[in-house]
Amino acid sequence: MAIAAVNECAYCQSAHAYLGKHVAKLDEDEIAANLLGRSHDARADAAVDFAVKVAKLRGHISDVDLQVVRDAGYSEAEVVEIVQHVALNTWTNYINEVAKTEIDFPVIELRKAS
Repeated sequence: MAIAAVNECAYCQSAHAYLGKHVAKLDEDEIAANLLGRSHDARADAAVDFAVKVAKLRGHISDVDLQVVRDAGYSEAEVVEIVQHVALNTWTNYINEVAKTEIDFPVIELRKAS
């Protein structure tokens, strides 16, 4: 959700919020936090914050940013997975924006991750 917010993709924000609620069973507060680039869970927050930084800085993160996500308990493989998810979500965000994909989920207000 946070990457869709960074990229201002209305389709993906709406789709991921819907799936977050109905599939992942996230509550409204967690969905709102995710759309702002945060999480109420400390470990997840480190991953979401790191993902937002990767997206905004196009991968040019600091050693400190990398250490923070490691200190939250993420392995090297999980860090790579976070980066892969950023790349995949950025790609789908761009595809949906270029294609002007009609939103077939309940539309949410577009948010910008901080």
